[in-house]
Amino acid sequence: MAEQPWDAVDEYLCDALLGPDPTLEAVLATSREAGLPPIAVAPNQGKLLHLLVRAIGARLVLEIGTLGAYSTIWMARALPEGGRLITLEAAESHVSVARANLERAGMADRVEIRLGPALETLGDLIAEGTGPFDLVFIDADKENTRPYFERSLELSHPGTVIVVDNLVRAGKIIDAQSSDPQVRGMREFMDYVSGEKRVEITAIQTVGSKGYDGFALAYVLGT
Repeated sequence: MAEQPWDAVDEYLCDALLGPDPTLEAVLATSREAGLPPIAVAPNQGKLLHLLVRAIGARLVLEIGTLGAYSTIWMARALPEGGRLITLEAAESHVSVARANLERAGMADRVEIRLGPALETLGDLIAEGTGPFDLVFIDADKENTRPYFERSLELSHPGTVIVVDNLVRAGKIIDAQSSDPQVRGMREFMDYVSGEKRVEITAIQTVGSKGYDGFALAYVLGT
């Protein structure tokens, strides 16, 4: 695909505001060499997650979907002393790459990776009484976005922030007849969350180096 203007704008913004980060660049390179899909958040999106963690003073963060731990590291870096991040990943091959990346980034001591299907692992966290979490980042298989969000609410407290990535699906979210399971999963989430009284929520379209997409941002009022 030919480079679009927003690719160059993203590059400009990241160069101007983030600067070089050899550690995170190595994380992406290692993930790519291991054959992981190139679907990690863009650097400026990673910085947004980092700033959200800092802005709300989060001490306990939950991530659903680890991949190579790129977004994990962005958020873990923002945690205060004693802060902790639990990240859930279903693919064992991804976990091995993520662990190495966390070690390289010096974040292994504050991040716990849980291997297994996220719906099961979320149930384990609920049963264990883990939490409540201050921030939740949902970035896994889109088909299960609604149950991921529902279980995240069970692991939240009033004031928890929940971020749901990849909502817009290149604009396909508006196609009520779509047969794409990822689009259908996001539409099911939208149908559900629009009536969920326990949260205040908005959604933002984005365009950049990751193409045309968007995310939802929810603030938990009660659980």
